[in-house]
Amino acid sequence: MAAQAGVLPGTLDLLILKAVSLGRLHGYGVLLRIEQISGGALLIQQGALYPALYRLEHQGLIDSEWGTSENNRKAKYYRLTAAGRRRLGQETAGWNRLAEAIARSLAATPEELV
Repeated sequence: MAAQAGVLPGTLDLLILKAVSLGRLHGYGVLLRIEQISGGALLIQQGALYPALYRLEHQGLIDSEWGTSENNRKAKYYRLTAAGRRRLGQETAGWNRLAEAIARSLAATPEELV
């Protein structure tokens, strides 16, 4: 298991969109999926998750419907909308550009500065 890390500001929505893009999930399932796809490195608190789910649904990026969970309980299931897929693509591209720029900066050597 990887060392656990905090989620950077502004990345929770991106992580939720990615998790939901992989399949229909209920709220707690989103937490588990993010933990799974990050190799256990990212743990999201429920107190942060549910307001984010509400915000993403209000923005039209995810849709929800009520269903029954694996343990036979009523649960709200989320899925990505077309707008959510577009936003996920945009946010992923932006994050990848930022990560590449940071990687280039960290790899800089004194010889390159001459």
